[in-house]
Amino acid sequence: MVNISQNLSKQITSLVKKTGDTLLKEFKANKIIKPNFKSKREIVTYADLLAEKIILQKLKELTPDWHIISEEAGDNEIKSDYLWLIDPLDGTTNFYMGNPLFAVQIALIYKNEPIAGWIYAPYIKEFYWTQKGKGAFLNNKKINVSKRPLSQALLTYCHGYGEHSLKKIVKIYEHFKLKQFDIRQLGSAAIEFGWVAKGKTESYLSPGANPWDVAPGALLVREAGGKVYDFEGQKWQYGKSQNVVATNGVVDKELLRDIKKL
Repeated sequence: MVNISQNLSKQITSLVKKTGDTLLKEFKANKIIKPNFKSKREIVTYADLLAEKIILQKLKELTPDWHIISEEAGDNEIKSDYLWLIDPLDGTTNFYMGNPLFAVQIALIYKNEPIAGWIYAPYIKEFYWTQKGKGAFLNNKKINVSKRPLSQALLTYCHGYGEHSLKKIVKIYEHFKLKQFDIRQLGSAAIEFGWVAKGKTESYLSPGANPWDVAPGALLVREAGGKVYDFEGQKWQYGKSQNVVATNGVVDKELLRDIKKL
């Protein structure tokens, strides 16, 4: 198992909290935000770029020779066994519309395997931290997934912006909305993973997910005792799986069976 130093972990924790608190200050200022459209269905705001600037500046200082991929800035193309995956503002549309469900998230990958993750949702005051083999934590308290079966499960979902992903999630939503207690979209993958990990919900599903949306939360859920798959029921792997299903480890069989049929 690869461990990261306690000092580096503390530095990243401080960085994520600083970035989240900066976003919260901007959010509460209630400014009129003019988004730029990255695509027909995806926007970026000044807040994304501000958060990213804070994170990249510190990571380059702490680990100048490590590979970095960030949602807005892209790939620094440094060859290294270590990779930082950054989503400076997860839930940009929520932030833009005044919805407080947004977060900062960072994952550390070593040889294509997530080994640490940080998620901070500043408005709702939820700070998640995980390291491979050391458990999952929310505000310094260890957390675990629920034990509820699919018949009592709360599901959440997100999706990529490609046509195939959109068509798939519409089928998934329609099926489980009729079958389940409820399924709904929160608009922040980071928070949706966090809620599975702490036992508030039982599963999170997303076709066409970006790796920076998934990697921190995937490790968090696993370390909280849950499972993370692709839609074929295989273990989710960084760089290989675009579709993701995170569960409490109880609803898996029925959930994956239904997804495969859709």
